[in-house]
Amino acid sequence: MEIKTIRISDKGQVALPIAFRKNANLHKGDKLIAIQQADKIILQKVKKENFEHLLKLSEDTARKLWDNEYDEIWDTV
Repeated sequence: MEIKTIRISDKGQVALPIAFRKNANLHKGDKLIAIQQADKIILQKVKKENFEHLLKLSEDTARKLWDNEYDEIWDTV
C-alpha cells in the first residue's frame, strides 16, 4: 500500500500521483467512480462489473419500494 498527500485545487480538482495511475492502469479519459463513506472517499476505475453491481443494488431498492399492495392501485387507473 502506498500513501501520498495530494491537494485540492480551487476548482475542487485533484491530481493522482503517477505511481497510483500506473498501478491502477489509469489513462487519460478513463472514468472513475467516487464512493463516499462518512469522511472517506474511494475512487475506483469504471469497469463493466462495477455497473452490474450498481444495477443489482438499484433493482433491489426499486423492488422494495414498488413491490407492495399499493402498486395495484395503479393497475385500476
